[in-house]
Amino acid sequence: MSETSFTPRVFSGIQPSGNLHLGNYLGAIKRFVDMQGSDFETVYCMVDMHAITVWQNPQDLMKSTRELCAGFIASGIDPEQSILINQSQVPEHAQLAWIFNCIARMGWMQRMTQFKDKAGKNSQNASLGLFAYPALMAADILVYHATHVPVGDDQKQHLELTRDIAAKFNHDYGVDFFPMTEPVIKGAATRVMSLRDGSKKMSKSDASDASRINMTDDADTLAKKIRKAKTDPDALPSEAKGLEERPEARNLVNIYAALNDQSVDAVLSEVGGKQFGEFKPMLAELAVAKLAPIAEEMARLMNEQTEIDRILSRGAERAREITAPILRKTYDIVGMVPPTTL
Repeated sequence: MSETSFTPRVFSGIQPSGNLHLGNYLGAIKRFVDMQGSDFETVYCMVDMHAITVWQNPQDLMKSTRELCAGFIASGIDPEQSILINQSQVPEHAQLAWIFNCIARMGWMQRMTQFKDKAGKNSQNASLGLFAYPALMAADILVYHATHVPVGDDQKQHLELTRDIAAKFNHDYGVDFFPMTEPVIKGAATRVMSLRDGSKKMSKSDASDASRINMTDDADTLAKKIRKAKTDPDALPSEAKGLEERPEARNLVNIYAALNDQSVDAVLSEVGGKQFGEFKPMLAELAVAKLAPIAEEMARLMNEQTEIDRILSRGAERAREITAPILRKTYDIVGMVPPTTL
């Protein structure tokens, strides 16, 4: 099998850890929507199995999973056009992950910077799942034979590991079965920063709610947060180079560009020379126009949880039409007897 014979297919996922914010939307969900209906089959996932690598309150996890699904749909992901799934409802993810645990090397896992960041100095008390979850991430991708994955800069290392695992599997068994998945990294705001500190990534864990724009914020809250966002006293430059030493200014311009589907240079050609007192109302108006309808639709969907559960159940059925044959073939290659339910 040559690589050109793989169906062009996109896979990506987000952890349902609650408090969806603008960074999730611009860095991931909006890009998922943009890839929908293009030249790819698209599979988008709520990765709840990744979420439990650190302890989660069960009720909160279930609510966050449904809220993330609502966020996907409200943002424009069509569950008929894309396959929209909850990871734990498609058992082939975990089954392939075990095989990949046996393919991946300890040294590869120990190089993963995200484990070091999340486990900190107390790594001996971190869960085995937190250490091994890049192998599950590889399984998430490769159980669909996904050829492309839209990722942020912080996930590039994990996608490189996915390629290493695919290559080693193919080499060890003398096959060309798993594709060399390509990253898709693009967009003006693939990394959205805090509204209070342009050197820090926007995060749900920041103590200040003013540091982030939540996808559930109403129009008034959105506008207020943007008005109060930290800036500097200088006018906006006319070219991107002028933002290099101005992290807060760069962040707000990047957000505007991403929301308006423009390049940073195109935005600066229009707003160069303006003070923030003039630019912030422009950004607030744009953010309200783009994001407030999403918040309203999310609220509606969260009041229709049976609809969300039905969509996820149907998504799992569609997903398994792809994953079950791929896992069965993987079992054949490895020499394992597949269960009759595959």
